[in-house]
Amino acid sequence: MSGLDVALPITTDRLVLRAHRLDDLGDLARFHGDPEVVRFVPWPVRDRAATEETLRVKLTQTELLAPGQWLVLAVEVRETGRVVGEVLLKWASEAQGELGFAFARDAQGRGYAEEAARAVLRLAFDDLGFHRVSAVVVEGNEASVRLLGRLGFRQEARHAEAVHFKGAWVTQLVFAQLADEWRST
Repeated sequence: MSGLDVALPITTDRLVLRAHRLDDLGDLARFHGDPEVVRFVPWPVRDRAATEETLRVKLTQTELLAPGQWLVLAVEVRETGRVVGEVLLKWASEAQGELGFAFARDAQGRGYAEEAARAVLRLAFDDLGFHRVSAVVVEGNEASVRLLGRLGFRQEARHAEAVHFKGAWVTQLVFAQLADEWRST
């Protein structure tokens, strides 16, 4: 199995999805350090130094060379040049992916997450030929559940208290979409 060809950047009407750069640090630190933003994502609240350390890893996550790898893209608003979020696509296994996203609190509610996620789903289904893309959400993250619904995902499973997450047992909701479903939306 060879790597998947990902052409970057990906542009939408309002956004540029691109590889991270070192000068993204200020924008990333703003939302990586916000307890409300990271409440449902698998990383802790980060100070600037921890965000920089993580950013250095993200600089290498720009290709999908083998299953198990994550493609991590900065979501930049074209008009301002500000990075307001991140969208992720994992090459989970043959023809399968996993979607993830996180956005700055002041950028939420503007449709940026939906616009970025749709672009990544186009990449997954139309360009990379994925058969299925899933998303895992911590129960209680209603904004992500609503977003996945707008994107055409359906809930496949509810795993009660299945994961120890940030000091507590949490319930995970598993959502998915098949390529045929994507094409019919």
